[in-house]
Amino acid sequence: MHSSLANVRLAGLAVSTGSVVRDYLAEGLAHGLDRAVLERTAQTVGLRERRVAAPGVTALDLCEDAARRLFAAAGLDASSVDAVIFVTQTPDHPQPNNASFLQARLGLAKGVAAFDLSLGCSGWVYGLHQAALLCAHGGAGRVLLCAGDTLSRLTHPQDRSTDPLFGDAGSAALIERTGGAAPWHFELGADGSGAGAIIVPQGGARAPAGSRPLTVVPDFDGNGRHAENLAMQGGEVFNFTLREVPAAVASVLRHAGYAAATTDGLVLHQANRFVVSAVGRKCGFPPEKTPDGIAERFGNQSSASIPCALTEAYGERLAVGPLRLALCGFGVGWSWGAVAGEFGPLVVAPVQPFPRQA
Repeated sequence: MHSSLANVRLAGLAVSTGSVVRDYLAEGLAHGLDRAVLERTAQTVGLRERRVAAPGVTALDLCEDAARRLFAAAGLDASSVDAVIFVTQTPDHPQPNNASFLQARLGLAKGVAAFDLSLGCSGWVYGLHQAALLCAHGGAGRVLLCAGDTLSRLTHPQDRSTDPLFGDAGSAALIERTGGAAPWHFELGADGSGAGAIIVPQGGARAPAGSRPLTVVPDFDGNGRHAENLAMQGGEVFNFTLREVPAAVASVLRHAGYAAATTDGLVLHQANRFVVSAVGRKCGFPPEKTPDGIAERFGNQSSASIPCALTEAYGERLAVGPLRLALCGFGVGWSWGAVAGEFGPLVVAPVQPFPRQA
């Protein structure tokens, strides 16, 4: 689905990560794996450190911290927000939604619209589209978009195909109605035939938590997990990414009238360095315009990875902007979302861990 929305702007960004640092090499050695193999994989895929949430900290906590820091940096009162959208697949509870909790925690007005989107790595772009819709065609003047997950809680330590990959983070963004802004161009899509490629088999209504024993079962590669862990078919996900993402990026660039040479950057979901660099090349962007080191420092942050990459790679320039950018998230579902347009100037709060050391 293509959509173009004008007269909206991204006014601010903040990202809060987990506070616990996990080291890929050290953990691999602790599991008895060969150092040379670990170092080769780390270099090829881009695995070094990841930040995961401390015990008891959820995506709601991380996004609340990011939102509070963003409000402070922008000098905004929470009462100025007309809607809050929360993108997550690791909510605090099946009911009620995280957005309702966040409305109360932040002291937002009772009249705000508050809803969740259950999306993973494509979720920030989907959320951006929904926020822009509320501003461009609805009654909202300012929307708070929060996106984040604690996927490290869903992996099993014996599953070396997933456990070393995921970090935890929460993000906050402010989207505002404004006059005269050029349109943002979106391409949103899904292919549910690949839904089983990234899945937590048990824990929902189809297979409730505890409905089967949580027995750790090894796969063909010797990775162990149980039915309430995240399972991922990495090869299938990579093929899907190369098949769908370049076309989505080409579509939004075409609608925006941009070429790689006239675009300041391509910000992809930070799955890992190998995936980002491969997709960037296929999209026709040189490495210097395709940030790829975020997962190496923070891990795969699911729906928070694009705002983290924007902050880390382009934060200083976005503060004085504008920049022509293309953004694309892709993953679980299978789903994907791309957007191209001008972003900045905007308020950018630094990426910080939560909770912070005293």
